[in-house]
Amino acid sequence: MRTLHIITGLGVGGAEQQLRLLLRHLPVESEVVALTNPGAVAAGLTADGVRVHHLGMAGNRDLAALPRLVRIIRDGGYDLVHTHLYRACVYGRIAARLAGVKAVVATEHSLGDSQMEGRGLTPGIRALYLASERLGRCTVAVSPTVADRLGRWGVPAPRIEIVPNGIDLARFRFDPAERLRTREHLGLPPDAYVVGGVGRLTAAKRFGVLVHALAQLPSDYRLLLVGGGPEEPALRRTARRAGVADRVLFTGERPYLRDGGPGPDLPSLTSAMDLLASPSPEEAFGLAVLEGLAAGLPVLYTSCPAIEDLPPDSAARARQVRGGPTEFARALAASRAEGPGPRTAPEAAHHYSIARSAAQLMDVYAAAVSSPSSPSLQGASSA
Repeated sequence: MRTLHIITGLGVGGAEQQLRLLLRHLPVESEVVALTNPGAVAAGLTADGVRVHHLGMAGNRDLAALPRLVRIIRDGGYDLVHTHLYRACVYGRIAARLAGVKAVVATEHSLGDSQMEGRGLTPGIRALYLASERLGRCTVAVSPTVADRLGRWGVPAPRIEIVPNGIDLARFRFDPAERLRTREHLGLPPDAYVVGGVGRLTAAKRFGVLVHALAQLPSDYRLLLVGGGPEEPALRRTARRAGVADRVLFTGERPYLRDGGPGPDLPSLTSAMDLLASPSPEEAFGLAVLEGLAAGLPVLYTSCPAIEDLPPDSAARARQVRGGPTEFARALAASRAEGPGPRTAPEAAHHYSIARSAAQLMDVYAAAVSSPSSPSLQGASSA
């Protein structure tokens, strides 16, 4: 089977790095199209031997990109097209059908109750999403929570499949030697209590809550923010105003997989942490929380469907925190008082292994390729 994955961009984001990890475990020949911003993950995919096409799309309304995408699909002779993220799902489904590929699968990575990919939802976004969704065979939700949201949006239940994100447990296994090396590289004191936050630095992630919480805690607490995004300047200003600028460290975007580049990768950074905190109130899955658990960390979270969909005892060191800085400061102090505990991955992390996710996705592919029919482009566009 030849598959083409179409994704909006290939910067260092959760969906982008999840795609790279997935392609390492799927037993099919795959290529990737990035509509825009090929970024660091594109270089990683190329190093893995995956061909990456850069469409050079100028913006959401760059309709000239559509015929270019159709040509790539036709020339590639793909059996199945798999789209990721909103813009790629809209353009990719249309292009695939125009190119004659009927087996089209989409993964919905980040649909929230009020936002998608960090942007507010509008009636126009929903209408375009639903119209293009009918051109595919099915939409993959990364959690039952996202599946429920898709259903409430109007996607028929038989067209929704649940395939959770996966993690590479071996990559995140705690390494005490790596912990020391990474702390030394970052200039973190060996005895500091390091709270980690991982994700895009956007307002929706609420990392400012952790900065303000840090100001309520003793001086040996440190905050390690891993990721890049538009909120970084505002977070730096918040840290200065709160008097904790010297205790907040920004690493920028860091890769999931080690590629020999400068600086530590994400698993090395989780080894350097003592706890992972995720104050985002609206997550589609909660991948960063699962990665923290895989590294044997206690975690504090506001929203994490990946944990909430499992039995409570599957992640004993995960605690939900509702509220703002004061509530997180109290929870951080309480977790530290409990002591370090063993750095081993709980059952929840094992449940979401990338090998298991890849096997589930292959079942979806097989069903999509063998399905006898799907809606016509004309019929869907008239809906």
